[in-house]
Amino acid sequence: MKSGVLWCALALVFSDLALSTPAIAAPPAPKRAEPAANFLVDAATEAQVWKAGTPATVNRLYPASKFRFVSEISGGFTDAKACVVTARAMLLPVILLPVQGRKVVYAPVRSATTFDSAPNLDRTQCQALAKEKLKEAIQSLTSSLAAAG
Repeated sequence: MKSGVLWCALALVFSDLALSTPAIAAPPAPKRAEPAANFLVDAATEAQVWKAGTPATVNRLYPASKFRFVSEISGGFTDAKACVVTARAMLLPVILLPVQGRKVVYAPVRSATTFDSAPNLDRTQCQALAKEKLKEAIQSLTSSLAAAG
């Protein structure tokens, strides 16, 4: 008799906990690794560069269900009005967690980084430099992945 009451009490407690916890209902959507990168390269341009720079063989070897291609672009202008850009392209693993589902882990399997600096550029020229450095980083990453695969 006592065990039946205990099981009913536990069922009520856990059902209230499940209804009151919104984190269990749906995992949050993944976000960009570098949200402040909009100054140099916006999300649409970044996606276009990734699509143009990633060969089909690399996409086949590293499917989106197990890996994500992520880029970080940072930089800006120094006090001397020089444009400084750092672009990093990475291959991140996706793991399956019991409650949260699929999550991207910030532990790069492979990565490539490019740097550059140029004096006396305006904003559009600095953005073009950032796009070019991102292309170079993606090309370096994908060529190393294709060679390894």
